[in-house]
Amino acid sequence: MSASERRRLELLSRVRDGQLTLVKAAELMEVSYRQAKRVYARYQSEGDRGVVHGLRGRRSNRRIDPERRERVLNLYREKYPDFGPTLATEYLAREAGEVVGVETLREWLLEAGLWHRRRGRPVHRKWRERRAHFGELVQMDGSHHDWFEGRRDWAVLMVMIDDATNETYARFCEGETTEAALETFGRYVQRYGLPQGLYVDRDSIYRTTRDATVDEALSGEPPPTQFGRAMNQLGVNLVLANSPQAKGRVERRNGVFQDRLVKALRLKGISDLEPANEFLEQEFLSELNGKFSVEARQKGDLHRRVPRGVRLERVLAFQEPRVVQNDWTIQWRNRWFQLTKENQKLALARRQILVVEQLDGQVCMLLGKRELAYDELPDRPVRRSRSAAQPQPAPRRKPWKPAADHPWRKAAATTRV
Repeated sequence: MSASERRRLELLSRVRDGQLTLVKAAELMEVSYRQAKRVYARYQSEGDRGVVHGLRGRRSNRRIDPERRERVLNLYREKYPDFGPTLATEYLAREAGEVVGVETLREWLLEAGLWHRRRGRPVHRKWRERRAHFGELVQMDGSHHDWFEGRRDWAVLMVMIDDATNETYARFCEGETTEAALETFGRYVQRYGLPQGLYVDRDSIYRTTRDATVDEALSGEPPPTQFGRAMNQLGVNLVLANSPQAKGRVERRNGVFQDRLVKALRLKGISDLEPANEFLEQEFLSELNGKFSVEARQKGDLHRRVPRGVRLERVLAFQEPRVVQNDWTIQWRNRWFQLTKENQKLALARRQILVVEQLDGQVCMLLGKRELAYDELPDRPVRRSRSAAQPQPAPRRKPWKPAADHPWRKAAATTRV
């Protein structure tokens, strides 16, 4: 099952157990109520199999012929390169007899790099109502501040707050980095469980700033960051805020921390991160939540357990594919690793594997779900060039001729006489 299907299965099981209404489950699954009824009926009759889409693996009957798509794009390049999608569809139908939907053509042009999204008008903002259930949406942000009032360098407080109840979790880190975000989220999950959604800003931790690859551009999906990839694997809906005002609840909570926590740290005489985090865990957060938390509009905790078989420490980590060299070595962040003979039956040379570096520094290498044994090398292995590796032929020697006064010549002359 995909992450969305596992999430749908979890919601339908809550409906079955009476913990959630079908109306609310339809809202969380982002489908209509009628569709939710059909999905739930299929789930009741077929069990877990009913959650999987019946058309999986089949090509769409309405799929447009790729040759026709390329023909339309060539016409656009030749005749209408500066036309918008709406106007281009009119001319294509009128002059070339190619009838294409406006949105279909728009997606084709975006994938081919022939059209770019236009900036819209400023959107009118309005107050947003709290979510109804605990765990339905959690806001997350990093607060940069002189938390220790000059007793040490500035630090960042990573703050997570539940949208429905104001239940808050926070942790000090040296900076607002991917490691800090992954660690804070992992500790939150260990305490409460996986939320349904996570609301963050558009920092490079959560939204990539690099250009999409060709495959990513054709798929229409933006390239994920390490944090975004982890949320996708865990089935957590990552929502990017368009402004600080959009996640005002966590921004206001940052103000509460900057007022109350700074004074509490001063009174406790705390001047470093480790004792400050212990103070947060043992005293401050429980007092803060007891004072400022509110009751959710509807009962029920929508936090989920980590799926069975998923190792949280490996998901909330840095993952990148690497190609095994011919000498069975792997390079990772200026470190070199040698795959051992235990993996000999797998024929790993030139194959792609997944390197995972956990937040505690432990590195593991995976081929699918199989963990590969390795040894870390102290230095970069010295590779001989091809010319040095092959034996060089011995140089040819000139025929040897004895000198005129050589005894061999004297013996030959005496014999002739």
